[in-house]
Amino acid sequence: MLFPDYRPRRMRMNETLRRMVRETRLELDDLILPLFTVDGKNVKNPIPSMPGHYQLSINHVVQTAAQARELGIPAIILFGLPARKDPLATQAYAKDGVVQRAIKAVKDKVPDLTVITDVCLCAYTDHGHCGVVEGQTIDNDASLDLLARTALSHAKAGADMVAPSDMMDGRVAEIREALDEDNFSHIPIMSYAAKYCSSYYGPFREAADSAPQFGDRRTYQMDPANAREALREVSMDVEEGADIVMVKPALAYLDIICRVREEFDLPVAAYNVSGEYAMIKAAAERGWLDETKVMLETLTAIKRAGADMILTYFALDAAQLLRNGRG
Repeated sequence: MLFPDYRPRRMRMNETLRRMVRETRLELDDLILPLFTVDGKNVKNPIPSMPGHYQLSINHVVQTAAQARELGIPAIILFGLPARKDPLATQAYAKDGVVQRAIKAVKDKVPDLTVITDVCLCAYTDHGHCGVVEGQTIDNDASLDLLARTALSHAKAGADMVAPSDMMDGRVAEIREALDEDNFSHIPIMSYAAKYCSSYYGPFREAADSAPQFGDRRTYQMDPANAREALREVSMDVEEGADIVMVKPALAYLDIICRVREEFDLPVAAYNVSGEYAMIKAAAERGWLDETKVMLETLTAIKRAGADMILTYFALDAAQLLRNGRG
């Protein structure tokens, strides 16, 4: 039997060779850790559908942020659960809101950790939608001012970056203008540019207490069947002033990450969302797969598709492995 001159197996014969020719490398600087913060002291409420994650009072947020930085994780993203909710999400942009206080506490104790904030209204409204509701309709334009006020309040509290996730048309431009007019032109915007109306968000909605009280989010989040539309969404956010563009979810949308990476030269983020995390955890608990190997394979796949940074609930576990040379 004749063989070709090139034999790929030659470079797979041992771990050293495999490392030498490895095309994609998962690194600590790729990771962003999401954290959920609540009012109170010494609160650490387990999130049943997301084993290993909690609703944390600010003192525990600071501790976890310090742990993340010690492991080499460069950034966290904060989500808030307010003590009270109302139709106009007033706690989202309150000066003494839970996220605003958490930002200050983290930056005081872990100043070199990058603090990103999720900018949305769903966890703060009593109806659970990401914008202002008029009857049964989400009013896009009426929501923009509240989103901009929220982003500005985060910047004033000391956030290093804001990340609008609401998917209202025009919100990046509105936020950029508000930040620039208030002397925060140095604050970057990480836009959830291609955010799909996904069934993978279920555990997050438990964690953030943000499920809509009526209807769903199909009128503002993207149809999972659409790919070309994602490029239009990203292009709009780039034109409006986004500094980083995000695809969410990640695992079921690797093709979208790849297309965005090929089309745009801005940094691309991808969100390895709660449902993706929960599936791996559940299967591992039943002994159906190796959690560590599947976690690393999943994160590597997201990076291989083109993500420059990955928001993931596996960040702490992945960081520990990467520090030990097991990435």
